Amino acid sequence: MQSLTKQPACSVQARVGAANGRRVLVVRAQTASSSAVESISGVRPEVVEAIAAARKNCLTATNLPLPNRRQGKVRDTYDLGDRVVIVTTDRQSAFDRLLASVPFKGQVLNQTAAWWFQQTAHIIPSALLSLPDPNVAIMTKCKVFPVEFVCRGFMTGSTDTSLWTHYKAGARQYCGNSFPDGMRKNDRLAANVITPTTKAEDHDVPISPKEIVEEGLMTQEDWDAVSAAALKIFTFGQAEAAKRGLLLVDTKYEFGKDAEGNIRIIDEVHTPDSSRYWLADTYAARHAAGLEPENIDKEFLRLWFRQRCDPYKDAVLPEAPAELVCELSKRYVYLYERITGQSFQVPDLNTPINDRIVANLHNAGLC
Repeated sequence: MQSLTKQPACSVQARVGAANGRRVLVVRAQTASSSAVESISGVRPEVVEAIAAARKNCLTATNLPLPNRRQGKVRDTYDLGDRVVIVTTDRQSAFDRLLASVPFKGQVLNQTAAWWFQQTAHIIPSALLSLPDPNVAIMTKCKVFPVEFVCRGFMTGSTDTSLWTHYKAGARQYCGNSFPDGMRKNDRLAANVITPTTKAEDHDVPISPKEIVEEGLMTQEDWDAVSAAALKIFTFGQAEAAKRGLLLVDTKYEFGKDAEGNIRIIDEVHTPDSSRYWLADTYAARHAAGLEPENIDKEFLRLWFRQRCDPYKDAVLPEAPAELVCELSKRYVYLYERITGQSFQVPDLNTPINDRIVANLHNAGLC
């Protein structure tokens, strides 16, 4: 199994482009454990080396000296009463399962979300108060709407709740939206849509806006306000992504109300985990040729599991190959730098992440 600190043996199917003055190279590397891995350049060599070094030192669980811990798929939340401490771990989740732990994923998601919270504050306020640690966000406590707002601009996806999965099975009405016959996978939609799901710990379920109101999950007034804000954030994100040579394909948002009744966005925004990104300049040609878009997201890992098991039903899943895990970490870092324009700061690898978090929370007066 090859390390990403070495140049892989590749049958090079290279595509060189430029975005914001940066050279982008995508190559298709043949490996023994995975049929095809898209290896993306543009990440500094010292970061690539750090990714390989950190693969066995990921943040997979937390046990902070704080009360009321709740573990989600990726985030651990500690309830302090009027505030919550949210720790973004390196756990990689899909198909409602833990697939792997990805170096620096938590830091990238946390810092990317903070950047987008700031950029979208003109649309709706966020619950973010501070970032005392690269993996930690202090948030205003909100009563969370039990609905995930999934915004889509393309007909795509591979999970049970994806638009393409349902369309391919014959559905033309989905979550209150209508779609015409004759669409192909990865087609651009005529307009952005919201396909909401229930927010559940085990398995999200698609639901229509009408059902959301009828079942009392949200009032009509709150649905109207939040769905409008979600579409505005998504449209804004697509415009910003386009400036960086990217297509923001789909994403999800979560919202809640603070103690004063103000609606706030409370979860990650346009991160590599919550969103699908494609490279814009090759999308049209590849789609016309029946090829999958060049992507910079976690879809390739989902597809790897899909090809080798039933990730929804199999009791034991195969272990994700190291090169796939490291490649995904590179993509997280690459998207962070490309979107924010900031250089990813490698943390001290000699300090256990939990110890670092406790020290930083202590310095912030939180424990």
